Amino acid sequence: MAEAVVTITKKSQATIPKSMRERHGIGRKALAEDTEEGVLLKPLPSPSAERGSLRSILKGKSSEEIMEEVRKAESARERTFSRGRAA
Repeated sequence: MAEAVVTITKKSQATIPKSMRERHGIGRKALAEDTEEGVLLKPLPSPSAERGSLRSILKGKSSEEIMEEVRKAESARERTFSRGRAA
């Protein structure tokens, strides 16, 4: 595992060495994670890499179909809640 000493500026900014940015695909933004050992920087996935990641969950449904299902379920919950309060 590669290591490098970096300087922290007065504004608490540090420069990640170019070789590390390139190796890990870190662009303009990164995810900073607080760990037991210190701060871990991770590359953010690009939107194009994430495209289709929910396809298996959504089962090929359109956003309109999903919203309609959600509205029906919410309406059913409201009816159940209303009946429970009237009793």
